[in-house]
Amino acid sequence: MKRGPVVLGGVALVAVAAGAWWMFARGPAGGEATRPVQGAPVQRLVPVETRIRVEVLNTTSTRGVARRVSLYLRDAGFDVVRYAGEGPARDSTLVLDRTGHPEWAQLVSKALGGAAIEARPDSSRYVDITVLVGRVVRTPPEAFYP
Repeated sequence: MKRGPVVLGGVALVAVAAGAWWMFARGPAGGEATRPVQGAPVQRLVPVETRIRVEVLNTTSTRGVARRVSLYLRDAGFDVVRYAGEGPARDSTLVLDRTGHPEWAQLVSKALGGAAIEARPDSSRYVDITVLVGRVVRTPPEAFYP
């Protein structure tokens, strides 16, 4: 059996696939590539010289909520040092002030659309703020990172 027609057919298939990819990557006829539109840029709430360490705990049964909230808070300037899926189930989001800085808790609450705040000092934790993400959380609905 001759291999010439088989190799030629494989080369032709690769060329067609590469052409289709090139047309897709170029986008519409103007040559502009289309990109998914993401939401407006997140406003930085943390002062430039301030480091506010935050832990985010997902108390819902929905996977990935703590990660999404963590990414959003990082975009707003907070230093999210930990996120996990643990804690008692909650309906609403709660911001816990761990180090006696109510103004920092207010910033986190503002970033999350007005979440409730409680002062629960705990010097054994390496965080300033703990966020218990409840079933109702007010972050932008679109994903910031794929």
